Amino acid sequence: MHRFAALFAALDSTTKTNAKIAALADYYRDAPHDDAAWATYFLSGNKTKRLVSTKMLRQWTAEAAKIPEWLFQESYDAVGDLAETMSLIVPPGSSMDDATLTHWIEQRLLPLAKMSEESQREAMFAIWEQTELLDRFVIMKLITGAFRVGVSARLVTRGIAEATTVGVDVLAHRLMGNWKPTADFFGRLIDPNATDTRISQPYPFCLAHAIDVESGVEAIGDPRDYLVEWKWDGIRGQVIRRGGRTFIWSRGEELMEARWPEIESSSELLDDGTVLDGEILPEDASGQLLPFAQLQRRIQRKTVGKKLLTEVPVVFRAFDCLEENGHDLRALPLDKRRQRLEAIIENTQPRNIKVTELLRGDSWDHLAAFRAACRERQSEGLMLKRRDAPYDVGRVRGTWWKWKIEPYTIDAVLIYAQRGHGKRASLYSDYTFAVWENETLVPFAKAYSGLTDAEIRKVDAFVRNHTKEKFGPVRSVTPELVMELAFEGLQISKRHKSGVAVRFPRIARWRHDKKPQDANQLADLKALIDSSRPAADD
Repeated sequence: MHRFAALFAALDSTTKTNAKIAALADYYRDAPHDDAAWATYFLSGNKTKRLVSTKMLRQWTAEAAKIPEWLFQESYDAVGDLAETMSLIVPPGSSMDDATLTHWIEQRLLPLAKMSEESQREAMFAIWEQTELLDRFVIMKLITGAFRVGVSARLVTRGIAEATTVGVDVLAHRLMGNWKPTADFFGRLIDPNATDTRISQPYPFCLAHAIDVESGVEAIGDPRDYLVEWKWDGIRGQVIRRGGRTFIWSRGEELMEARWPEIESSSELLDDGTVLDGEILPEDASGQLLPFAQLQRRIQRKTVGKKLLTEVPVVFRAFDCLEENGHDLRALPLDKRRQRLEAIIENTQPRNIKVTELLRGDSWDHLAAFRAACRERQSEGLMLKRRDAPYDVGRVRGTWWKWKIEPYTIDAVLIYAQRGHGKRASLYSDYTFAVWENETLVPFAKAYSGLTDAEIRKVDAFVRNHTKEKFGPVRSVTPELVMELAFEGLQISKRHKSGVAVRFPRIARWRHDKKPQDANQLADLKALIDSSRPAADD
């Protein structure tokens, strides 16, 4: 545990990629396989569920520190992070436990979830007595289910690759899908001679970079070097047909079983050893795309009834072929993979699996005309993919680009604020915004990105000095600050007080030049909704 906590501190203390890779490699060179497996599990973004209720943790922390609960709350308000507050308040332990990470996880922490309240209390006091500050902080992060550190899954694979003889792409593939953090698993992960035989295993996804607004689309070269498609707002996924079975994986590495029966039944026509990459989209029999809000009705269900299947039919729009007859095609140029994809769909004719449409354009002006028509097509923009490029792992610059349409914007008033997470845990950086309906401010969106660190500190000071009421961790503030919000789309929604749901809201800029009364009206927001788009009945 000491070494894992030290790794956490090293990763958290630098923003330099090479320094993080070096710290990871140092850890993996010496860590036993069982510890390395658990480290990989957590560093890759996996978490344990909260093992002990926060209410009891707060109470026991105050008890261990011999302070009243109100003082603990004041301390928490000052620090902003629950695990850090508990680690700092409880007095130093007197007998350090130098057990392995695996022992701590499997023998000390995971059993907490099934203990009685009294047993949990005894276990927590024992943990505090046997840990120093850094170890305790990491342990409390694990117990509360809030462990996170500033590394990506890609960076973890680079660290492991640096410490072993296995390539980054091979490691990324082996880490896809469901796996358990065991010594045997980690041994197979770093075995250069291991064969990957799991029939359900997806491939790591190739991701796109956004076109730089300042440089312009011309900076990426000749448009004839790219295949161009509409960028749809659906669920990215891979359809895998192996061993006579179908597996559909989301980009978030979730195996979506029984969610999309019409796609699963269509995939039965595909040959064994076929893997397609594409987008799950809500589309009616005429080919009309339905709003994303309709697709959300399907996402939220583990199983889908006949009524919902009828109301929200889906298709899989395939845009790449990663495997054919069991052969990995990812090293082939996109042009070749696209030919294989079109031949597969043409030969099998799966009803609910279709190929994406390619857009023809010899100039950026021509393609810009397609982009200008995106809202009419309910598209988010255009995808530009190099014809000669292999299917890369992760976000490799120059392979795929997304040329998104300009976002909707609206001026709104900040009315609520809440503390952020991680490095922003002590700052009020999560905000709720409202627009006017006559003389009343109506909340319609939450946003936490878009401001600089300096601006966040200024807003934080404003929140502390202009708090009207407190609702647990949330503060209502005097409605004075006006921000321009940007968002990708919006729909009529019965679930929201404003009657409107927005997609991916973020702060575009702080409007120092505007007063609260200058912010937009709710009617302005609703006027942005494309009148030709069906309303979401959610």
